Amino acid sequence: MSVEDRQFAADLARYGPEAPRPARPPSLRSSRRYCRRLARRHYENFTVASWLLPRALRPHVCHVYAYARWADDLADEPGDPGRSLALLDWWEGELHACYEGNAVHPVFVALADTIRRFDLPREPLVDLLVAFRQDLSTARYETPDQVLEYCRYSANPVGRLVLCLGRCNDAGRARLADAVCTGLQLANFCQDVAEDWDRGRVYLPWAHCRRHGYVEEHFARRECNDAFRRLLSAEVDEAEGWLRRGIPLVGRMPEGLQLPVALFIRGGLAILDAIRRADFDVWTRRPTVAGWQKIQLAAECWWRLRGGTLEEV
Repeated sequence: MSVEDRQFAADLARYGPEAPRPARPPSLRSSRRYCRRLARRHYENFTVASWLLPRALRPHVCHVYAYARWADDLADEPGDPGRSLALLDWWEGELHACYEGNAVHPVFVALADTIRRFDLPREPLVDLLVAFRQDLSTARYETPDQVLEYCRYSANPVGRLVLCLGRCNDAGRARLADAVCTGLQLANFCQDVAEDWDRGRVYLPWAHCRRHGYVEEHFARRECNDAFRRLLSAEVDEAEGWLRRGIPLVGRMPEGLQLPVALFIRGGLAILDAIRRADFDVWTRRPTVAGWQKIQLAAECWWRLRGGTLEEV
């Protein structure tokens, strides 16, 4: 069991549904500190772009991140789909209690403050749980439309929440944010083919796999053949198209959010470039963007934003 697994088990014992209900909820201060520690424990997922956010927004991003991190762990860590579904039902109940003013879990005590300050809608937070439940019941997606429908719940709510935190949530920006988040999710699917397979999941459209001649036996052998390279090349191009369609969002965000959004997009494109440089062999090694590269990307994005060349992000 990894350190993170042990920590989650300890947190579940202390704050989960079987834990004794506290006589009083934790303070907002301690709850915010808990969410901040949780985000730092998962620093690889909590990217450099998050720390480029305006200082006043960082705690609230931590609160939203902690909510999603707990849900992710509740879905993945138990190893029993029935147990995971029960825990996700409990987590959704805690979310509804939070909106009704009855938060007792430290994540929801902190999140309640964010909800009040930014008038966060309930729907995107509930939508994220749809995706976590779906991961417990669906291991294959036949068509690209089915994959995009999954992205609607797994990724797009995050963009909607960021718009709410930026107090700039409207239909036009939401469409662009959906494009960015869908592109990032598709890039992640391309990057994590091996890891997803080990978990029993394939997010590449099965119809596309068959079209390129890459079948179940090839997955089982973790084979990076010409068929797989053709398949993944097409999927990488699709992800890039979604990310580039979302680039106009950068210029429509409040000034303090332009650089983080630009870096999220550029980071996604950099992952796709890393996959191409690896000749699409994501079976042997997971392509990543190193920390120093993220800093370099941040500097490049800042320079291009300063020069007004948003289309080059």
